[in-house]
Amino acid sequence: MPRLTVGELAPDFELPTGDGGSVSLSALRGESVVVYFYPAAMTPGCTTEACDFRDSLSALQGAGYRVVGISPDPVDRLADFAAQEGLNFPLASDQDRAVLSAWGAYGEKVKDGKTVMGVIRSTVVVDGEGRVSHVDYDVKPTGHVAALRERLGVA
Repeated sequence: MPRLTVGELAPDFELPTGDGGSVSLSALRGESVVVYFYPAAMTPGCTTEACDFRDSLSALQGAGYRVVGISPDPVDRLADFAAQEGLNFPLASDQDRAVLSAWGAYGEKVKDGKTVMGVIRSTVVVDGEGRVSHVDYDVKPTGHVAALRERLGVA
């Protein structure tokens, strides 16, 4: 499974979002974007991570970062998740896992001691030119956003 590396051009995408719209990386060109991949809306770890991004959004935006969450959930589940947790950034649906795969966020992983295929919790920061400036694979939901903010210098 290919993984993205710092300096390479991030693969473009256009995906439907839970709010009935869509989001594309090319439309965000000129801005820095934090793209995070998570396994499933409304599960404990994914809720923790999403709420951490929600609570950090003003600081991230103040430092010039946009946030986009991507999972294989259908858009109606994403809409429910956003409403239930007061999420204030786009949640995009990648049901065929094409974007997840292209970004190295889908493949073999170890879960409960077994090797399975699934979403690899990952975060990629893309600069305004569309290049990867930071990448983390196999992140833990708790504390990840705080560590990311520290690495990005976002107070």
